[in-house]
Amino acid sequence: MAKKNYKNGFTLIELLVVVTILGILAAIAIPIYRVETRKAKLTEVTNAMGYIASAVAAYRNQATITGAINVWPNCGNIAEIQSSLGVGLAALGRVSAASVNQGTGVISVTVANIDASIDGSTITLTPTSAADFSISWTWGGTLPARYLPKG
Repeated sequence: MAKKNYKNGFTLIELLVVVTILGILAAIAIPIYRVETRKAKLTEVTNAMGYIASAVAAYRNQATITGAINVWPNCGNIAEIQSSLGVGLAALGRVSAASVNQGTGVISVTVANIDASIDGSTITLTPTSAADFSISWTWGGTLPARYLPKG
C-alpha cells in the first residue's frame, strides 16, 4: 500500500493575505476607537455641566420668585460652584476649571485628563431666557464641534 503525501498548514500567500486584512481592519478601527473613547470621557464632563445648569436655573428661578430680575449666581471656580450651588466637580477629575459668569449666566468648564489633543479646551453652556422665565441652553466653546452634545 502506497503512502499518501498530505501537506498540512497554510501557504505563505494565505498568511500574508490574513495579515494584510488584519492590518487594514486595525488601521480603520484604532482611530475610531480613540474618538469614541474621547467622547465617552467627555460625557462625564457634559453630564456634570448639566447638573450645574439645573442648579443655575433653580438659583435664577428662586431669585425671580423673590423679585429679582435676570440674576445669575457668582461662581468663579469649582469651590464656589460647590458651595453656592451644591454641585461637586472635584472628584470628577476631568475638569481643571469651572465657572458661572454672574453677568450672563454662561457656564464654562475647562477639560483635563481626557486626551492631549483636547485637554485645555473649554466647553460652555450659554443660557437664553424666554418670556415665561424658562431657560434654554446652547453648547459652545473651543472644543471641536464633533465632541459637543447635540441640541
